[in-house]
Amino acid sequence: MTDAAFVGSIPDLYERYLGPMLFEPYARDMARRFEGFEGDLLETAAGTGRVTRALAKAAPRARILATDLNQPMLDTAAGLTPASNVEWRQADAQALPFADASFDAVVCQFGAMFFPDKDAGFAQARRVLRPGGRLVFSVWDDIAANDISRLVGEAVAELFPKDPPRFLERTPFGYHDHATITAALKTAGFAAPQFDVVRLELHSPCAADAATGLCAGTPLRGEIEARDPEGLDAAIEAATAALAEAFGGGEIVDYGQALVVSAGVT
Repeated sequence: MTDAAFVGSIPDLYERYLGPMLFEPYARDMARRFEGFEGDLLETAAGTGRVTRALAKAAPRARILATDLNQPMLDTAAGLTPASNVEWRQADAQALPFADASFDAVVCQFGAMFFPDKDAGFAQARRVLRPGGRLVFSVWDDIAANDISRLVGEAVAELFPKDPPRFLERTPFGYHDHATITAALKTAGFAAPQFDVVRLELHSPCAADAATGLCAGTPLRGEIEARDPEGLDAAIEAATAALAEAFGGGEIVDYGQALVVSAGVT
């Protein structure tokens, strides 16, 4: 399983357990940046539609085209998003099937980290933007600033000391260096970007929900099962225990830290 493969039961688990905890707070933050927007907006890596739904409410007169590489994710998103100003389409953000200068804005929440060719992803966003358009995307900051995910990653790694799964730190939390991102955006033809460090409160009903979401609702699952086909339950149990030790046996309340990057067309 690749780092960008959200297939099988992963989309439903991703939405059920990770959507409310990790993505809903940042979806609201992203949507407020487009309050009242009325143009053509392309969302890439839309996932299960958390940002899409927030954007549809914040900008009801916008024309939103939401895309994702994984059709199962879009199927889940479409079923949850009864918005008349949203259209869904499967598309690879690194090879967008849209004409030049088709959109006034491109939005991507927590997707750029998954692009195997980030230069191509940014170049495609630049190509489809009109003059005066902007790209706004978010990425997670260092995993050291995101304790829930860090603790889960460490607990799972301890089960496989000879070959620890590193999906979380490698991919979702592996693309946050300002200089690297700035250089890639400038190469693609964007102006110098603005970086906002966004630290928001995260909630999960219990440790088991957070552990299940991160272990079974992401491609970390594939790394676990590649090492032990029957090892998923043990990984969830270990991650649950680590979170319960850190946060107690009830609701988890902690903070996440991300970067929101905004870059205009030069």
